[in-house]
Amino acid sequence: MSPEAATNVLTVLRIVLAVVFVGAGISHFAPPVQRTMAAMIPPRLRVQGLLAPMNLVIFTGLCEIAGGIGLLIESTRVTSGVALAVFLVAVFPANAYAARHKDRFGAVAIPLVPRLLGQLALIGLVLVAGLAG
Repeated sequence: MSPEAATNVLTVLRIVLAVVFVGAGISHFAPPVQRTMAAMIPPRLRVQGLLAPMNLVIFTGLCEIAGGIGLLIESTRVTSGVALAVFLVAVFPANAYAARHKDRFGAVAIPLVPRLLGQLALIGLVLVAGLAG
């Protein structure tokens, strides 16, 4: 692949990931989504005050929006890629909890192994988008 083609592929990847993360982040501000996501936080991780589940949902939405936009800005690309990878690791317990409670979360409860593989693939993609020149 020529350097120009590789640059074009990276640009498309960054744009697609930005759209995905910004879109997902915006969804965190819809009340039905907020309630579902707050319920996905495992009971052992639920606290009150600043780290209350609803606050975490809002915070993670802001993180996704900032990370997605950051992938598009050259000066923040590396930080955003690494931060999104860390973010994806940090939110995995909520996804695992939902996977174990399909009766409660329905379609949101993607089975654990496919969810883990998808999460690992997404981590790889944000790292490539953030770290590749």
